[in-house]
Amino acid sequence: MADAPFPYPINLKPDEASPYWMNKGDNAWQLTAATLVGMQSVPGLILLYGGGVKKKWAVNSAFMALYAFACVLFCWVCWGYRMSFGTRYVPFWGVPNVSLEEHFLLKQTFSGKLPNATMVYFQFVFAAITLVLIAGAVLGRMNIYAWMMFVPLWLTFSYTIGASSIWSPNGFLFKKGLIDYSGGYVIHLSAGVAGYTAAFWVGPRLAKDRERFPPNNILLMLMGAGLLWMGWTGFNGGDPYVVNVDASLAVLNTHICTATSLVVWVMLDLVFFGKSSVIGAVQGMITGLVCITPAAGVVQGWAAIIMGMCSGSIPWFTMMVVHKRSELLQKVDDTMAVLHTHAIAGALGGILSGLFAEPRLNNLFYASYGEYVGLFYGFDMGKTSTGFRQIGIQLLGVVFIVILNIITTSLICILIKLFVPLRMSEEDMEIGDEAVHGEEAYAIWGEGDKL
Repeated sequence: MADAPFPYPINLKPDEASPYWMNKGDNAWQLTAATLVGMQSVPGLILLYGGGVKKKWAVNSAFMALYAFACVLFCWVCWGYRMSFGTRYVPFWGVPNVSLEEHFLLKQTFSGKLPNATMVYFQFVFAAITLVLIAGAVLGRMNIYAWMMFVPLWLTFSYTIGASSIWSPNGFLFKKGLIDYSGGYVIHLSAGVAGYTAAFWVGPRLAKDRERFPPNNILLMLMGAGLLWMGWTGFNGGDPYVVNVDASLAVLNTHICTATSLVVWVMLDLVFFGKSSVIGAVQGMITGLVCITPAAGVVQGWAAIIMGMCSGSIPWFTMMVVHKRSELLQKVDDTMAVLHTHAIAGALGGILSGLFAEPRLNNLFYASYGEYVGLFYGFDMGKTSTGFRQIGIQLLGVVFIVILNIITTSLICILIKLFVPLRMSEEDMEIGDEAVHGEEAYAIWGEGDKL
């Protein structure tokens, strides 16, 4: 008896290369989204760091980002991915294993109609940007050999624990119902706290560099910032692991919050300092992107505007007022202010998620209507206790990530210090790129004359 004709377009017919469980559209978008996120680091943050630091540190800053990106990929496929999303070793950590074999990479992943190969790639770019963000706190003085050791150690002993606890379906905070749509906790709060802790252990830049550290190329920095902003389309739009209405909402909310945050930050600069700072605008952009990340697909548009107003004002206040008045905070030299732009903005976004998370949208993302109820919706639905529970879980996540990263980052820095200095020598810091790499950012190579 002849087989019945395939009732759908022939390109949808399953075969060995396109299994029945795989959705071609979802897979195509996931690979695209991952590449957008990768471009936030390479070249996005390479340009932002390279243009945003003093000229003598442009090469070193860009190289730290490039090295971290490459090193994380190697570690991720050799052991990191399976430690984050594989078989449980303890409630917050997976068993180390490689992600290189065909029989693993071509199977369906833990969530979505995708192969493991796609998920490994997608999760890698998130892990990589976390390390690149940490680099922002220690630019201009960290020994490059210490950084080369720090990257694989921190990925292994800090990032994998956070990702496993919050994003893996078997993670203890995932099971408790923590809302972290796309990395407000796993990436930004972690990077901010770890970066600030590392900056404490590494020590400060030269005194004259701390006093005056002008960007060597603001237009180059803006180009990197633009790639960072547009790349966030993949950052938040890719996390449903499916091309659906929630992904569309996440993308729109991302840009609404970011634009609002940038405008609020610029207005505050105008009111209090009399000038609209381009660097300030970039910082407001970043805090908006970070704040919306844990909530992107689970809040409504009006909530994204409120979150943007908060992310443009609260981190501005902590950076421009609290930090400048606090001798304790000023003792730590946080070059790119990641404490404010990532740790505070990330924690803020996580807490606001607990207020504004809309139950129906959470159902679209988590496929669970009753467990995820923002506090304000709890009041409206008569589920006040559920709303307060959500806030409690969001705060528990903040405490967990903060403690985890202070402890692991400190131990890693202490360990590295046993082998190489964490900080460059005073002589190398006086010279900069040429002392560290034998290269400078701006030179006419044909003539050999440096600008």
